[in-house]
Amino acid sequence: MMISAPNAVAKEYHWGFTKAKDGNPPDAGAEFEQVLREYGAFYRGNPEKKVIYLTFDNGFEAGYTEQILDTLKKENVKATFFLTGHYLTSATDIVKRIVKEGHTIGNHSDKHPNMARLSQEGMVKEWQNFDRKLKGITGIERTYYVRPPEGVFNEELLEVGNEHGYTHIFWSIAFRDWDTDQKKGNEYAYHELVNQLHPGAIILMHTVAQHNADALPDFIKEAKRQGYSFGTLDELVFDYLVDEMIWSKTY
Repeated sequence: MMISAPNAVAKEYHWGFTKAKDGNPPDAGAEFEQVLREYGAFYRGNPEKKVIYLTFDNGFEAGYTEQILDTLKKENVKATFFLTGHYLTSATDIVKRIVKEGHTIGNHSDKHPNMARLSQEGMVKEWQNFDRKLKGITGIERTYYVRPPEGVFNEELLEVGNEHGYTHIFWSIAFRDWDTDQKKGNEYAYHELVNQLHPGAIILMHTVAQHNADALPDFIKEAKRQGYSFGTLDELVFDYLVDEMIWSKTY
C-alpha cells in the first residue's frame, strides 16, 4: 500500500562527496555508501576498471546539446541524457535525435521538484508522467534510470523507485557547470573533468553550459589517451550484477 501523505519524517539527503584526486575515487562517506548499496543505487562503477560513464542533465535547451551530440557521434561514445518533462515537450527534435543515435534517456522527473518531499504517489507520478510523454514522442515504453533533481533524496525515494523498476543513478564527477552566469571557459571545464578522472567514474555534466560542449572533444580524447573507455549505464549495472553473482558463489 502506498502512503498518500507527503513524507515529513524521512531523513533528507543532499548528494555530495569529496572530489576524486590523482585517479582515486571520490569519498562519499560511509553513510552514503551504505544507503546507496542497500537500495541498489549507483554513483560510480568498478574502481578497478578504466571505464567511465558520461551522463548529461537537460532541464531546458540552451543551444548546446546538438554540439554535444555531434562530438559524441564523431568520437563514437554513447551517453545517458537525464531529461525533464519540460525538455521532452520543448526540444522534441533533439530528443528524437538522442534516441536515434543510440543514447539512453534517463528520467530526471517530470516537473523537477524536490522528490524527497513528495508522497509516494507523487514520486511515482513524476516518473510515470515523464515516461508517458517520452513514449508519445519516441515510442520508448519507459525509462529505467532516474536521477533526483539537485541530488536531493531520501531512503523512501530509493525504495519506491526500486518497487517500480527504477534504478537511481548519482555521480562521482561534477563541478559548478550549471551556473551559466559564470562563463569560465572550456579550459575550466576540461581541467575539472581531467583532474577528477578516475576508474569507474559516472560523470555529470549539464548541457546548458557552452564550456561543457566546447571542452568535451578534448576531454574524450584525453580520457582515451589515458587508457579509459566509455561505457553505458546498462553495462555498468550488468557488470555489477555479474560481479555480485561471482562474489556470492565464491564466498
